Amino acid sequence: MNSRGFTLLEVLVAMAIFAILSVLAYGGLMVVLDQRALAEEQTDAWRELQLSLQLLGRDLQQLQPRPVRDEIGDRYEPAFQSRPGRSNALEFTRGGWTNPAGLPRATLQRVAYRVEDGALLRIYWPVLDRTLNTEPVVSRLIEDIDGLDLRMLDTQGSWHTQWPPPGFAGEGALYTLPRAVEVAVESPRFGRVWRLVETSP
Repeated sequence: MNSRGFTLLEVLVAMAIFAILSVLAYGGLMVVLDQRALAEEQTDAWRELQLSLQLLGRDLQQLQPRPVRDEIGDRYEPAFQSRPGRSNALEFTRGGWTNPAGLPRATLQRVAYRVEDGALLRIYWPVLDRTLNTEPVVSRLIEDIDGLDLRMLDTQGSWHTQWPPPGFAGEGALYTLPRAVEVAVESPRFGRVWRLVETSP
């Protein structure tokens, strides 16, 4: 019985077909891996945004009517303040600062939020009435955002883009807190993401 092997041409054709199929399979695999990496990146960015808004919301839900002295010590800053054009978009006093180590400090905390170089920063100070030498603690929460917009609701049901609202003056303006705060983050990836936080029961 005669046996016939493959000719060189047949081997070359088979190798060429195998090479083409391998390139197609590798290309398809790379597309799948790229899509997976993109999906994971999107998921991580969305999780980061959601966690940051939750942290901001928890801070706002614990507002306390406690004004603080400014760094010079010659006047008081309101318990809650937000004014367009200031370095800090939002600054306020919150309660519930946990102290598991039993350090000699208050349970109240002065917190601020600002957008700097495309990142949302959370800032707090180790004391309420800080001085020029008091070093803040800064955390970067969200990268790659365009801005932070805020609206505050007063007890009369009116919305304001700054707080204390125009017309509020005197000692009452130092202690007045909004009923609710609307926080909106402008993200080039997700668009406008907003959250409404009720600040008083």
